[in-house]
Amino acid sequence: MTSSDQGRGASTIFLSLWCSACALPRGAMFKDNVQALVRRFYALQSERVEAYHLLEEGHRAYLRSGPDYDFIRYRQLVHEITVGFNGISREILQIKGKLEGPHGRPDLAHHLGRIQEKEKEKLELTVQLQLAKQNVQDHPEVESHPQEVRELKHKLIQTIEAISEILQDFKYDSEEAP
Repeated sequence: MTSSDQGRGASTIFLSLWCSACALPRGAMFKDNVQALVRRFYALQSERVEAYHLLEEGHRAYLRSGPDYDFIRYRQLVHEITVGFNGISREILQIKGKLEGPHGRPDLAHHLGRIQEKEKEKLELTVQLQLAKQNVQDHPEVESHPQEVRELKHKLIQTIEAISEILQDFKYDSEEAP
């Protein structure tokens, strides 16, 4: 071991030797790691989409149980989905942190940050929309409730479109070489 090697950790030395031995440039390994992070993000995003479907199905069932709503069952569903959303968000933020690091992809990390912001907005709008739908059902005589539902649906659609655009940018940038 040379004196310059003594200042480096064993894993760094191993990495250098391994890269030399397999004739892969160091950047190729980091590119593979970035691609693994991208694939994991897509898997998490798919889980999030599925969770939204479950939440929507659960809310429809909840509304059908009115006027004596089965709140206990719905509350349990919301709790389970919230736990799932929190886990997904936490892992996406970890991916974002790795992409911000050395040899990472700050451009992709930026997209993930924007997606997280929009997903938070989407969840807030979804909850507001669910409450508004229940208000329409519980108080059909109030003329402003259907308008509120329409406005919230419109905002939700705009937010979903914004998420789709960011996902397109993420996809395009992730397919480019760093």
